[in-house]
Amino acid sequence: MTASAELSAQPVHLIVPESGWVPVRLGDLWDFRELLYFLTWRDIKVRYKRTALGVAWALIQPLMTTLVFTVFFGRFGKMPSDGLPYPVFTLCALLPWQLFSYALTESSNSVVTNERLITKVYFPRLLIPMSTVLAGLADFAISFALLGVAMAWFGVVPGPRIVLLPLLIVMAVATALGVGLWLSALNVQYRDVRYTLSFLTQFWLLATPVAYSSTIVPEPWRALLGLNPMAGVVEGFRWALLGTSAPYLPMFVASIVIAAGVLVSGTFYFRRMERSFVDVI
Repeated sequence: MTASAELSAQPVHLIVPESGWVPVRLGDLWDFRELLYFLTWRDIKVRYKRTALGVAWALIQPLMTTLVFTVFFGRFGKMPSDGLPYPVFTLCALLPWQLFSYALTESSNSVVTNERLITKVYFPRLLIPMSTVLAGLADFAISFALLGVAMAWFGVVPGPRIVLLPLLIVMAVATALGVGLWLSALNVQYRDVRYTLSFLTQFWLLATPVAYSSTIVPEPWRALLGLNPMAGVVEGFRWALLGTSAPYLPMFVASIVIAAGVLVSGTFYFRRMERSFVDVI
């Protein structure tokens, strides 16, 4: 058999873009799970490459932000902290917020920054924003140790509700991934997205009860605060770790529904737009 005949006998797989609103194929993501692992590990290693302090930045950033909030909002602004030491009250909320902020920013730019990889080989494009979000969990784990030290210093002991903390982390990751999928797909078409990220994260921070308690918001308006899914996450963290009163139920339910809706809609939109990534990027 000649070489050309041998080549013609080999199976040919033709990859064509799908049309319409295409659902996620979990089997494809599972088949490329090793690639997800390597992309995530690459993002973790690159994050602090060639920095003098390295992973210490994962401690410095929340520590300095907590210090600024404590001085200006706690001491000067006299913000209520539900009877808890203000530094612990703020730091507990900063951890999920910084996980969300990092994941949102990095995932929004992930498709554009991986242009060469996307244009050369086929794989589920969802893996790219997913890997950047998962990489943020490394910083979160390091920062969580700082919170443990602060709680021990101020004598705050977590109760049995801490077992629900992983569910709140999943909620924060789902929110960041959902918004990141929307913005990463839009960023391919409209590069204006990168210029709005700084404003978006600053505005979102002010709309999230990080430096203040949601109890200062009048009860009729507190349910509207739940339209920001991170409000439910932050209040849930304080409830699970610090033993504060349970989050306002309508607000928390609204946060869960919005987080799920953003993730599902972002996934479908990303899948719809990814067929044009190679042509546009």
